[in-house]
Amino acid sequence: MAEVSLTKALKRYGQTQVIHGVDLDIKDGEFCVFVGPSGCGKSTLLRMIAGLEETTEGQIFIGTNDVTDVDPADRGIAMVFQSYALYPHMSVRENMGFGLKMNNVAKEEIEAKVSRAADILRLEPYLDRKPKALSGGQRQRVAIGRAIVRGPEVFLFDEPLSNLDAELRLEMRVELSRLHDELGTTMIYVTHDQVEAMTLADKIVVLRDGHIEQVGAPMALYEKPANRFVAGFIGSPAMNFLDVDVTATAIKFPGVSGLKPTAAMKKHKKITLGIRPEHLSISKNGAWVVNLIEELGGVTYLYLTGPNKERVTAETREYGKHKKGDKVGISFKMTQAHAFYPKSGLRI
Repeated sequence: MAEVSLTKALKRYGQTQVIHGVDLDIKDGEFCVFVGPSGCGKSTLLRMIAGLEETTEGQIFIGTNDVTDVDPADRGIAMVFQSYALYPHMSVRENMGFGLKMNNVAKEEIEAKVSRAADILRLEPYLDRKPKALSGGQRQRVAIGRAIVRGPEVFLFDEPLSNLDAELRLEMRVELSRLHDELGTTMIYVTHDQVEAMTLADKIVVLRDGHIEQVGAPMALYEKPANRFVAGFIGSPAMNFLDVDVTATAIKFPGVSGLKPTAAMKKHKKITLGIRPEHLSISKNGAWVVNLIEELGGVTYLYLTGPNKERVTAETREYGKHKKGDKVGISFKMTQAHAFYPKSGLRI
C-alpha cells in the first residue's frame, strides 16, 4: 500500500493546457474518487498517475518514490478500465494469471494468487469458463481480479461500471466497497456519476476544466460546498438556485415570506440562494404551480414553476397528494439554505 501525492501537476497538449497545476494528497489505504462532468480532466489526471500520459510539469509520488518519469509497469499500480479487455479464447483462470505468466512467475505462485483473487471476488465457480459465458458484472470482476493478482500498491479505476446496467452497477458498487475494506489498498476511481462518488469514496475530488474545485469527505462536500458548481454537482436531484434580493430585514424569495438574512447575507444586496429539494416543505394554496410529478415509490419529486417563471424541484414523501396543475406553497429553514456570490459562485 502507498499514498499518492501530486505537486503542481500540469498537462499540456501542444499549446492547450488541460490540467492546471494540481496539488493533491491521497492517504495510504484511502478510496479517492475523481468526479466531474465530461471533459473536466479526471481521466487525464488518472492516466498521469498511471504513467499513460506524460506529466508536462510538476511531480507525482507513489509512496516515497518520485514516479513522474517512471514507466507504468514500474509504478506499482494496476489499472481497471471501462472496457473489460479480456482475452476471449482464454478461461477466467488464464485471463487473471496471464500477466504473471508473461513475467515468468512460477506456476504455483500464479495459481495461489489467482485462487485468492477468485475467492475475494466470488469467481471460483467460473474459473474454467470463457468470457462469453459470463455476465457483464462477472467480466468486470475478472478484470478486477487480473489487477488484484499483481499485488499493486495502488488500484486505478477508470469508469469501470459505465458499461453495466443500473442493477449491475449497484451490485458492483457494493462489491468494490467490500473489496476495498478487505484489501485495504489505496484506490483511485474516476466517474462522472456523483452517486457512485458519494457511495464509494472516503475522499471526493471535484474537477472542472482541469482545476480542483473542492476536496473532502462526501458529506462535507454535500453539506458545505465551496461554490455553486460543487453544490449543483453533488446531490441528486441537484440543488435549487435562485438569485434573490436582500435587505437588512428580509430575503425576497418568490412566494415565500418571513425569511431573515444571516449577518453574512446582510452585507450583499443580491445573492444566489441554494436549497436542496429535500429541504423544501410543501403546503396548500401557494404561488408555485406543479408542472411535473415523478413518483418513485418511497419518494416523490415535484417540479414547480414560480410566479416569475422560476423553477425548483421539491422532494416529498406524501404519495398521491399532489397532481399536475396544483398551486402550492413552499417554505424552508434558512439554516438549511446556502448562499453564494452571484458572479463568482463562491460560497458566502
